[in-house]
This record gives sequence, C-alpha cells and structure tokens, in this order.
Amino acid sequence: MSLAPANRTRLHLGVVTETYPPEVNGVAMTIGRLVDEMSRRGHRIQLVRPRQGQGDTVADALDDEFDAPLSTTLVSGVTMPWYRELRLGLPAGLRLRQLWRRERPDVLYVATEGLLGWSAIREAARQNIPVISGFHTNFHSYSRHYQIGFLQRPIYDYLRRLHNRTACTLVPTEVQRKSLLADRFRNVEVLGRGVDSRLFTPARRNEDLRRAWGLGRRDLAVIYVGRLAAEKNLPLAVHAFRAMRERNPNLRLIIVGDGPFYEDLYGNERDVIFCGVQTGVALAEHYASADIFLFPSETETFGNVTLEAMASGLAVVAFDYAAAHMHIDPKQEGLLVPLGDHAAFIATAAALATQPERVEQLRFAARRKAQRLDWQGVADRFEWLLRTYSGRA
Repeated sequence: MSLAPANRTRLHLGVVTETYPPEVNGVAMTIGRLVDEMSRRGHRIQLVRPRQGQGDTVADALDDEFDAPLSTTLVSGVTMPWYRELRLGLPAGLRLRQLWRRERPDVLYVATEGLLGWSAIREAARQNIPVISGFHTNFHSYSRHYQIGFLQRPIYDYLRRLHNRTACTLVPTEVQRKSLLADRFRNVEVLGRGVDSRLFTPARRNEDLRRAWGLGRRDLAVIYVGRLAAEKNLPLAVHAFRAMRERNPNLRLIIVGDGPFYEDLYGNERDVIFCGVQTGVALAEHYASADIFLFPSETETFGNVTLEAMASGLAVVAFDYAAAHMHIDPKQEGLLVPLGDHAAFIATAAALATQPERVEQLRFAARRKAQRLDWQGVADRFEWLLRTYSGRA
C-alpha cells in the first residue's frame, strides 16, 4: 500500500551512491532506509551504484513489495586500499547520459562524493536535472589516520567544490550545518537520522549469548560496534576497558565488526571477544545482550551506532558531538565527555564500571529517548527537501 498522499504527485528519484546494503556501514544503512521509505510512499527509485563483487549481477530489478519499482544500474568500480570492503565508483558520464535520456529522474540524490558522484552531478547539469547531495562522511578527517594528513585541505576543497555544484547539501546535525556554512559551503540543510526501535530493543537480550561470552547474570558486558579501522580510535576503547576492569574484574569487552585494524587488535588483546560482522537480528541480539556501549570515535558525521545502542537499552559513553551531542541528555541518557579529552573518556568509563544501578538508569532512559527517533520523521523531511529543490512541492 502506498503511503504517498493521494493529492501529491509521485517522484522519479535518482540515487547515486558508492555503498548500499548488504554492505555494512552507516552510509549504506542510511541510504537503504531512505530508499525503502521513499519506495513505500510510492515514489519510483532509480539506483546507480558500483558492483559490489563478482557475484553482483543485479540490473533493473523490481521489488514487488512496493507499489513503485526500484531499478538498479550497476557501474564499474575499484577497491580502495584502505577500505577493501567498499568499491570506489569510476566516472560513468556516458552511461548516465544514456540512462537519463531514456528515463529522466525528477530529482537526483548524490549520496557519496567520489568520481562517480562527480560525473553524475556534471551530467545532471547538462540535462537540467536538479541535484541534492549528501555529506555523510568526514573523508578529509580520515587522511591524518592514513599517513596522508597533508591531503586534508585539498580533500576538503574538493568536497566543497562538489557540493556547491548541487542545489543543496544534506548533513545530519545542526552543528555540522553551521560548520560547513562557515567554510563556504552553500545551501546546507539538516536531515537527521532515525533508528528502528522494533529491531533494536532490550527484548532481544540473549542469555545464551551472554553465557557464551563467559558472563553471569550480574556481570557487565562492554561493547563496541563498528568498523575496526584507525579513524575509529579503538585503542582508546581498549584503554578505557582496562581501566574499567581494574575496578570491576567481572567485565568482558565485546567487539562487533571487522576491518584493517583487526589484526593489530586481535594480536594484542587476546582476552577481548571478537564477534565479527553481525547484521539484522543477530546484530540486535549482540547489542541487547551487552550493558555499556563505548564509542571512542572522533571522526563521525553522525554515528548511527549510537542510536542503535540507545534503542537497545545500553549505557552510552561517547564524546560530546555528532549523534551523542544531538540526542543524549548528559548524565540522564548517557555519559558524554569533551571531544578530544581521552583521559576524561577513560575516567568516565572506569567510574561507570562500579555503578550497576547507574548503568540501569542510563539504559532505561536511553531506550525511552530512542523510541521517539523513528525513520518516518526523517523520511518526511527528506521527501519535503526533494520536492522543494526539484520544484515539485
């Protein structure tokens, strides 16, 4: 059944992205959710993305669950050496020209800023297709974690040029909107994020899983969920956990995810439980079976895992920015420390290790807040922006 109002025209939305489910990352999840919500409202979606592997042969697929078809066009890509799980899309101007002359979208959403996105923006300009872009990842901040810090300013300048060629740029927080505007980005709009609180819920707590982790009913599981990479600041989470165990030996550190930092972590942290990549219900069970969520990253544009942890009823320890700053009332729904203050992060986590009643209070309040952060409101805002900037309001 279509959720599109009867008196509103349906949109033909083009989406260009270099990552999409089943790839596991915050950008893919967000785009997948937006596409899903727009499809449910009856809009026609034209997805353009790189092939995700040798077995990826999807083309012009229809999803019969929705009223409107989702068509997928695959383009060439190359593997990024520092992020081998993803493929960087190559320029596809000719392919896009042919596609859009045959099936012209009303509006284009360019979700990622690689060469594929750049070629899409350029071709859309030639065909007078309005474009909205998404600023999902602080790529310029990543450079210092990969020994190419000298490229931080050129990367940022590239991002600004790309986004300023579009009608508007979408960011997840008001803080980032103000930051980009101050750096001469034009027409920046906020599009928040939601969480599926029916999937991520304390009801999925799994005592069998906790026993497999070596935990009793009163023991605490400390969890990190995300990519295992240099930009995620994982050594800080490990140092914080060590400080926690000095105060309370009945703890386990659970790490969910994979990435290039796995070997370094696994080789040095033999008593940490590595669970690999988890998705869907299995991921929700891992969250819900833990008690405290440590999020040491300092490079997020948002951090969807923060909302997933809150919805799962976890006590969150994070830096005071991005999703945590936006959605956590300090000392009520989680514990926040000033961005960059590693000593405070460790001290805050260590103190929480000896306060089980406090953990329970934070867990309850976090869950209650997350239940108000659904994807419907985000989809309403996204649809309004699409209509406004395409002239089809």
